[in-house]
Amino acid sequence: MHTPITPFALHRWQEGKRPDVRSGWRGTSPEFGEIVLTCPLPRVVPESAVSEARGGLLPVTTFESRGSHVENLRLPTLNRATLRVGDRHVHLARNRIGATLVQRALQLRHAGDTYRLAALDRRGYTLTRTADAEDPGVTVTVRESGRGRGAQLAVRAEGRAEGADLALALVFAGVDRSALTRVGAVKAGVRRVTELWAEASY
Repeated sequence: MHTPITPFALHRWQEGKRPDVRSGWRGTSPEFGEIVLTCPLPRVVPESAVSEARGGLLPVTTFESRGSHVENLRLPTLNRATLRVGDRHVHLARNRIGATLVQRALQLRHAGDTYRLAALDRRGYTLTRTADAEDPGVTVTVRESGRGRGAQLAVRAEGRAEGADLALALVFAGVDRSALTRVGAVKAGVRRVTELWAEASY
């Protein structure tokens, strides 16, 4: 179902007690129903962090990072990541040394469609499904505002979207996207060099 999306917002939520506390974003899309983003899910596998978008007419979508680098992180990262929409694997690729936001954008391929996830800044990003001969494509913009319990995610779309488009866009609100920004890319580069040096020294 491809349909225009009425702008809507997701709000912060948290429930449960440690170590089973759950938190993330929750709200309702007029077209797709109630949506819950859990970021991250309670950890049940060592060296794994998973965020999940589900609800309403959205396919369950998960983003998982694996490796020792996620043990002390709050959210999964773009490194060593696996993205799934339902039972389908989404191919991911990015240019780690790109000089601009567009060059550093994450490229996705799912069910014959290609997407680009690009940072606007530290708190906002866009997911664009590329136009083809049968469809003009869609761009979903997600932007965080506010702090603490008053924080919210504003979601709007240009074009006609389907559930997978919206699910893919929203799950990245539960991912550390800093490597897509200029400052984040520099920090990530320094961190990789430091980690390689430490491994070589060891």
